[in-house]
Amino acid sequence: MIEIEELKTTAQLREFVKFQFSNLKDNPYWAPPIISEELESFDPEKNPVRRNAEARFFMAYKDDKPVGRVAAIINWLEVNEQGKPKIRFGWFDAVDDLAVTEALLQRVAEVGRENDLEFMEGPLGFSNMDKAGVLVEGFDELNTMITWYSLPYYSKHFEELGMVKEKEWVEFEIKIPEDGPSEKVQRFSNLILEKYDLQVVRFSNTREIIDHADEMFDLINKTYSDLSTFVPIQETHVSYYKDKFFRYLHPDFINCVADDDGNLVAFAITMPSFSKALQKANGHLFPFGWLHLLKARYFHNRAAFYLIGIEPKYQGKGLTSIIFKEMNEMFNRRGITKVETNPELEDNDDIQALWNRYENRLHKRRRTYRKSL
Repeated sequence: MIEIEELKTTAQLREFVKFQFSNLKDNPYWAPPIISEELESFDPEKNPVRRNAEARFFMAYKDDKPVGRVAAIINWLEVNEQGKPKIRFGWFDAVDDLAVTEALLQRVAEVGRENDLEFMEGPLGFSNMDKAGVLVEGFDELNTMITWYSLPYYSKHFEELGMVKEKEWVEFEIKIPEDGPSEKVQRFSNLILEKYDLQVVRFSNTREIIDHADEMFDLINKTYSDLSTFVPIQETHVSYYKDKFFRYLHPDFINCVADDDGNLVAFAITMPSFSKALQKANGHLFPFGWLHLLKARYFHNRAAFYLIGIEPKYQGKGLTSIIFKEMNEMFNRRGITKVETNPELEDNDDIQALWNRYENRLHKRRRTYRKSL
């Protein structure tokens, strides 16, 4: 018999987080999260996103042993401001037992119906800045710190339970030209800088990055405002994201372009790959986890592409050539030979056209699934 228990206390939520550590134990492709950071993201007092995103956490038990977990999430900004009567589900993990998956998703559906919602979708986090999607390809690829790893039967369970594909993302591995950006890219980059009277902005320390963080988040909202799936980042959330993500950034990995008044008009954020460091940390910053993460900022040959933002009036005008020229040169200086892109919607032809300028391979696909309530 499968029993579903709602978890509320800090101790219970710690067990919720740690279930993944048992279910994915010894999996060579899983980069585990830091447990304390996961718990912090669940806390409405520490994560302001939770003030607009109601969440309930459930664990499945069989013979008194934990066999699965899921979070039921209602992003009220999405429901009320975008008119989407949707309940999200996230942080899904389970043993290979269809009945367990069914029991967990039934509980999510019940929460959705209790709140007069019409359909469920997931896996999704609290907002668009969180992890999303279950792997459907790329199970033998190491996941990045900004994605969930999934076992092959997760998506099969969803489909067997009548869920259908809602959105799909693709991820690419890009090989960095070792002899620097091509002459064509360099020439075009210089042309765009001169034509629009732009300048490259470089940072020497993390403090300088944080000083421009508000402009970056404003550009994110402007860049993605036309996407039907995008929930704008609220001003009250920015300080949380600064603390959550910017602690991992190295100044060399931030590429920015400003206009002649010094206003940011484009930026791109990449990060050194922390995946192997996270495996060594195994969920803990102490006693030595922090050291593995610190070393990863400086000693690596891989990076992960995280975010790009471009002022709408400059979109389609070649600013990406400036950014990729700067990135290529920095990667060459630091001995980075490969970069992984963040998940991109499969129909985002514009961004994928950029990767086609380089040697690349599509190495992961992930998907959210939907079902009517």
